[in-house]
Amino acid sequence: QVQLVESGGGLAQAGGSLRLSCAASGRSFSSYAMGWFRQAPGKERQFVAAISTNGDNTYYRDSVKGRFTISRDNAKNSVSLQMSNLKPEDTAVYYCAADPILANLLIGLGDYWGQGTQVTVSS
Repeated sequence: QVQLVESGGGLAQAGGSLRLSCAASGRSFSSYAMGWFRQAPGKERQFVAAISTNGDNTYYRDSVKGRFTISRDNAKNSVSLQMSNLKPEDTAVYYCAADPILANLLIGLGDYWGQGTQVTVSS
């Protein structure tokens, strides 16, 4: 069992930055690939970024490449999403997810999910 708690959301202006964090509790955090997803009002949840268990491999949706960076600290049981050059279309609730299989995250699946944190970007 893994519990995930996101933090760091809030209001930012277009072009600004925010850093999201996800704290994990439970067993064997380092054995889980981690991902970030987002869901805007009236839209389906979408994949944002994922990172392998050891952090060597990262993946991003095209619209955030070059602007967002996912990282993890296995010693601190945490994963972060640094978001820069934010755009109004980045506005959504952002969720952290964990799965033993990275490929599952890439197709929108995950064994464990956080409760989400709101990110709002004003133009």
